[in-house]
Amino acid sequence: MLTVHAAPLVLPVGAAGVPGGAVAVDGDRVAAVGPYDEVLAAHPSARVRQWPGVLTPGLVQRDGLPLLTRCYHPDPREADELGERPLTGAEFDRLAGGMDEPRRAGSVRRGLQRMLRHGTTHVAGVLGEPAVRTAAGRAGLTVLPSAGAAAGEPSLDPFAGGRTLAASVYGPLLAGGRADLAVFDVRDEAELRAAGGTACVATVLGGRLVYRRR
Repeated sequence: MLTVHAAPLVLPVGAAGVPGGAVAVDGDRVAAVGPYDEVLAAHPSARVRQWPGVLTPGLVQRDGLPLLTRCYHPDPREADELGERPLTGAEFDRLAGGMDEPRRAGSVRRGLQRMLRHGTTHVAGVLGEPAVRTAAGRAGLTVLPSAGAAAGEPSLDPFAGGRTLAASVYGPLLAGGRADLAVFDVRDEAELRAAGGTACVATVLGGRLVYRRR
């Protein structure tokens, strides 16, 4: 089904922002990017999704490899014991020694789900471990060559380290391109960079709505 995603501001990257903009999606491809009235007039039968804030291309998670292989993402049922944030460094090492494969696979799946909640559609890194590679494939994320992870602890926020929007996306929103989108409840790019990926309210992966904040 053809869908029009509309937002107060569309930032295609590589072109001027579009106030009151929209992106038409047909299957897994972008059909059009432009002002809402023009996009809807060209696709009058489309389903319309109205979003708050800013719509951008999907983001690249450059810390993908360490987040999936050197972090433990606690199950919500473990929150009282382990908290909710990813465990890294010595905390991860303490858990890793006694972790069986099902528990480790669960952590990988939760890590991928949390990436989607931060607007991530692409993961950078050589995902050599079969379980990690399979989970990423099932989630639908595009895997890219390593692009240089941020220094320090890995972060779920693709804007970590002060990255700009242009440096945080895989490519611009273009008609004919793959429909990987993210929507953030902010007013503009400056507010987006300040808030980071936690402001994400929706992620569209290959035309599929895979995350929506409720």
